[in-house]
Amino acid sequence: MGATIEVTDENFQELVLNSTKPVLVDFWAEWCGPCKMIAPILDEIASTHGDNLIIAKLNVDENPATAANFGVTSIPTMNIYSGGEIVKQIIGAKPKAGLLADLAEYL
Repeated sequence: MGATIEVTDENFQELVLNSTKPVLVDFWAEWCGPCKMIAPILDEIASTHGDNLIIAKLNVDENPATAANFGVTSIPTMNIYSGGEIVKQIIGAKPKAGLLADLAEYL
């Protein structure tokens, strides 16, 4: 059982790129309506599948360097990192069933 974690420009390398588990990073902002729609869904996925997949959130307004480094230009963008590389990218809000389908191979 897990919960979402907050990542920043400062700890992204340690918590995401160096992770031994796959990490889904939700690039979001406080003012983003679709980001707020998927937040509770990601919390649910983190609590039920946290043993296999870490769910992290990165506020793009507070941490612009990481977002720019990975070319995130629209939010919500969810990148899945494994072995320090992006292995999948999901752009835009989706219902829980759609997200679970996109994440199936990591859950």
